[in-house]
Amino acid sequence: MSASQGPIDRRQALLRLADVARAGTVSFTFWASHHARAAAIVAVRVWPAEEYTRVTLESDEPLTTSRAVLSDPPRFSIDIEGLDLTDPLKELVSKVRADDPFIAGVRIGQNRPKVVRLVLDLKQSAEPQVFTLQPVAAYRHRLVFDLYPAVPVDPLLAMVREKEQAERKAAAAVRDALGDWISGKEDAKAPTAPPPASRAPAAPSPQVALPTPRANGPAPGPTADQKNKIDRLIVVALDPGHGGEDPGAIGPTGLREKDVVLAVALQLRDKINGNPTMRAFLTRDADYFVPLQDRVRKARRVQADLLVSIHADAFTESSARGASVFALSDGVASSQSARWLADKENAADAIGGVNIKLKKDAQVMRTILDMSTSAQIKDSLKLGSEVLGQLDRVGRLHKPRVEQARFAVLRAPDVPSILVETAFISNPDEEAKLRRADYQARLVDALHNGIKRYFAKNPPLARNRSA
Repeated sequence: MSASQGPIDRRQALLRLADVARAGTVSFTFWASHHARAAAIVAVRVWPAEEYTRVTLESDEPLTTSRAVLSDPPRFSIDIEGLDLTDPLKELVSKVRADDPFIAGVRIGQNRPKVVRLVLDLKQSAEPQVFTLQPVAAYRHRLVFDLYPAVPVDPLLAMVREKEQAERKAAAAVRDALGDWISGKEDAKAPTAPPPASRAPAAPSPQVALPTPRANGPAPGPTADQKNKIDRLIVVALDPGHGGEDPGAIGPTGLREKDVVLAVALQLRDKINGNPTMRAFLTRDADYFVPLQDRVRKARRVQADLLVSIHADAFTESSARGASVFALSDGVASSQSARWLADKENAADAIGGVNIKLKKDAQVMRTILDMSTSAQIKDSLKLGSEVLGQLDRVGRLHKPRVEQARFAVLRAPDVPSILVETAFISNPDEEAKLRRADYQARLVDALHNGIKRYFAKNPPLARNRSA
């Protein structure tokens, strides 16, 4: 190599080093700008219910928050980091309904760069739970705010007070009808008499208000008479599957499982409540999500005499059809299809969104649910057989016997429990049937008759329910 080549080589080496440095600067600038960008809000949803209201923010990146619960007036303030105020986020203001039991309104603004502040003005004192959910199914990252009442309403006492109010309304209606009949007879006897003075309107039936949250102590308990009524009731827990963030299966034309099973459950509730000694309790009575363990917990809380979980099945092949009834298995599932369905239904918590931070409470509940007894399974099979026999009169059965698998929602150790798949919503013909009011009414009659036949053969033991 000649001496003249040395400086040229050194200059080329320096130029190459400069190129590398410039490339590194560009890469770092791209990396910094990419990681500094704000997360994008994909959707906002609000699920109001008497039990709790859920607010969900879905985004393309995970979000972090700082928050505070304030009083006078009650409100909940949340600062969301890594976020700019965009139109999709502003939609949250219009998503709040006037009848929301917890949220009076929403205020939203850009508190500082990349930090958005939400203020939820509350109608009552609430205990918020805030958690995040990883992407699952069709959902991306979700930030969830659950607003629970500071003092929950006792479900047993609420059922009895609702029953008392219905009885008062029925008695008032009978009195009004009798008065109209007597008045008509009197008018017929004296046709030439001047028209009688207008009767004073019947006094409205007393309204029995549910206990409202109080800051200085728990809600009042039941009276002795109400306690007696609680003990005499036969309580049937009805569990409409899915709800809220979890739509369940979706039919070919868009019918959602969560909607049709809620409609059936509400009609079945009214049918059961028509029996003077029976009362139906719903694990959900509106479009909101209830975790599987909470469904079982609710049935046990009211010391239900049985639980019926209502669903509408789906399968990969649209030709699958027919109703099915399932009970709990203490081991291996009775068929591969039963095991597949149990696995699918047991995955509902991941889609619906459970606060996984409540690990201690969940562990206690899992321990209780592992105590399922052979007696509970035996009674569940009896109940399932009665219901299946009635469903056979409505339409085709998918399987001629009650099947068994490890369904999480059936694992109450002291409550006979069945899961009913009313039809295959993935089948076009059966989806069309599920839409029809007359078909829903036939399903309700079948379920109601099956429940009554079970109790006729297996009278429930006397309860000493503690409200």
